[in-house]
Amino acid sequence: MTLPSAILPSKVGVLGDAHAEDERVERALAHFRDVGASVVLCVGDVTDGYGSATRTVELLEEHGVLTVRGNHERWTLSNTMRDLPAATDPETLSPRARRFLESRAVTLEFSSLLGPLLLCHGLGQNDMARVKPDDFGVALSSNDELQALIRGARYRLVVNGHSHRPMVRRFDSLTLVNAGTLKRDEHPCVVVIDFARALVDFVPFDAEGHVDPTRTQSVDLEVAPL
Repeated sequence: MTLPSAILPSKVGVLGDAHAEDERVERALAHFRDVGASVVLCVGDVTDGYGSATRTVELLEEHGVLTVRGNHERWTLSNTMRDLPAATDPETLSPRARRFLESRAVTLEFSSLLGPLLLCHGLGQNDMARVKPDDFGVALSSNDELQALIRGARYRLVVNGHSHRPMVRRFDSLTLVNAGTLKRDEHPCVVVIDFARALVDFVPFDAEGHVDPTRTQSVDLEVAPL
């Protein structure tokens, strides 16, 4: 499923891998409202965590969060990899939550002020592919999914997750924005992308699980010209 005609506003919120952290999702959504991010994207991995997967899904649906499927939803719905720590029992999902997860696309496409944007979990159709902040040399040249996105030159921006490591990196005409994670004990954060100012704000949570704007880290969003 793609939405090539969908145009994003000048400022959007992004949820990284949520992993059933329903309380952090709720607080993140409140933060996005406070900063004027009227559209929210989510990179998937909604299930498998210590909070409520059903409530997490219901919050995403109620607030119209544009969400793609992660590998953990795929595993949950197929009842595989259930020996993972804090794995979601698919039998505990409400019918509404299951329908939402089953209907998620692997990727979504948007238009932005800085050019075409792809929302995905890993890289493109591969929900297990990743680029880490410390990947260089062969780790990049042998990354088939990354190289295909660069060669294709269809997108100026890819917003993804999976690695739980927030970053902004540019590769030729392609800029990757990794939204990190909301998962506790893994430096959780939320992300605000300001296309008009070409900035990405990484906003951490404090030790009590509240969004802490006082420790926001702003990173320039370097995007190749169209």
